[in-house]
Amino acid sequence: MKDKILAILKQLLPDDTQIELSVPEQSIFGDYSTNVAMKVYGSEDEKKSHIEKAKDLVDKINKIAPNGFFKKIEVAGPGFINFWLSNNAIQDEFFNIINVENYGRNEDGKGKTIIVEYSSPNIAKTLNVGHLRNTIIGEALSNIFEFSGYNVIRWNYLGDWGTQFGKLIYAYKTWGKKEEVEKNPVEELQKLYVRFHEAAKEDEKIEKIAQEEFKKLENGDKENYELWKWFRDESIIELNKIYAEIGARFDVWIGESFFEKEMKSIVSDLSDRGITKRSEGAMVIFLDEFNLPPALIEKSDGASLYLTRDIANLRYRIEKYHPEKIFYITGSEQIFQFQQLFAVAKVLNMTSAELYHITYGLVLGEGGKKLSTREGRTISIKEILDKAIQYASDAVSNKDSNIEESERMKIAKIVGVGAIKFNDLKENRMTNIVFNWDKMLSFTGESGPYLQYTYARLKNILKKADFENIKNISRKDTELLEDDLDRALMLKIFEFPDIVKKSEDLLMTSVLANYLYKLASVANKYYETIPIIKDENENRKLARLILIKKASDVLKDGLALLGIEVLEKI
Repeated sequence: MKDKILAILKQLLPDDTQIELSVPEQSIFGDYSTNVAMKVYGSEDEKKSHIEKAKDLVDKINKIAPNGFFKKIEVAGPGFINFWLSNNAIQDEFFNIINVENYGRNEDGKGKTIIVEYSSPNIAKTLNVGHLRNTIIGEALSNIFEFSGYNVIRWNYLGDWGTQFGKLIYAYKTWGKKEEVEKNPVEELQKLYVRFHEAAKEDEKIEKIAQEEFKKLENGDKENYELWKWFRDESIIELNKIYAEIGARFDVWIGESFFEKEMKSIVSDLSDRGITKRSEGAMVIFLDEFNLPPALIEKSDGASLYLTRDIANLRYRIEKYHPEKIFYITGSEQIFQFQQLFAVAKVLNMTSAELYHITYGLVLGEGGKKLSTREGRTISIKEILDKAIQYASDAVSNKDSNIEESERMKIAKIVGVGAIKFNDLKENRMTNIVFNWDKMLSFTGESGPYLQYTYARLKNILKKADFENIKNISRKDTELLEDDLDRALMLKIFEFPDIVKKSEDLLMTSVLANYLYKLASVANKYYETIPIIKDENENRKLARLILIKKASDVLKDGLALLGIEVLEKI
């Protein structure tokens, strides 16, 4: 519907006009509203007020709009134009979308490949709340991109190289036990890493020995390489278990180690091209034209850096996959690192792909404090998932004490994981999010369980009405959808394609999450107010069941884009 109104406005405005057409929060301001008359229209006659310009534009709209398309158009405030669609126009649109599969999908990315890098944990360390937020955001944005037609390559860039592995190798050789690591790989390896740092406080020589162990690894020492590979393999097995639990998937797993062999050739190539300079013995690229400090490419001792490996990674992606865009998802503390990388990419003429850095805020506990365990350490993803699932399990038991254990745990897992995801994705990603367990797992209010419960209620209506055996409706049947609540639910459904597009353009999952909450609220009011199944008018009952079905489809598809599963019964 929005596109149809925009098409009318574009006929009356200059080609380069940016028209903002929004859905007002309150229906008293229309189904759609625009301030375009205040910004553009009538600028040749500055003596006219914004209200006069708006009225002129409304007169012209009425002359070219299809007969019966608008119920009314009004000018309000300082020059807003508010549109009310006719029932006939709304019913027409609804009838046209009833059987549209993948409603809301667009083809922005048709024929285009993009890379989304997210999660990207360090090997041999437990995944924490920061990784959880990164992975949830990356997965949701990747889903939205795919729904918009892009060929999305989901990229997990592992931190599997560096001096920390010299420390880990030393710690394992000194204190490690194979059977303990095999039993609980990541947790045991992290304990060894912590023990190394505690020991290094007492004996500084340990740091030097660890450096030698890493040097041996770099030089291809068989024993150290086998240990490093074992650490890596065991860590990836553990990572996959967590990813399976939260529904994350990746097309490419590549670590920093993959590019280590290219470091010397990259530094040599940059030097031969005259791009780098020596500064205090180190190799740097000056970035004065970007108002950035020099980018350090190689230390004075010849060691490579993260940036050098990032350059190799970027070159590899461009040469192998030819992406239109590359998105890097990290915490906001890495902004400077990516400013330098993107500037270096321009210096090196690696500009065939548009580069985007998507950042996010912190994850906090109740009271705005850092989310941690009672012992004060950072809480792991596994601990968060276990707690959420337990909360959800208790909530499900309170709703139905007779539910079987296997069914209860299945529901609890889907509800618990969905609650965590929605709690994150409903917020502007630039802000910090707070884990308030009671609100997050409530079946009322702006929460994942509320949306899942709404979906289950809608499906329950359809099941009671034996919807699977219902015939298709005619256009004449939709004429019976004339109640204000019929109208409100249809209009809310119509917003979905634009919401997907806006989420994609702004790189903001909160746009979609907030819309789904509003859709669920409208659907719940509809469910509670309209006597659908008891309606004695069979044709109107049929039309309303079709409306319920479409609302449930949009709710399910929207939640799927956020990576949230639904249940037909809770």
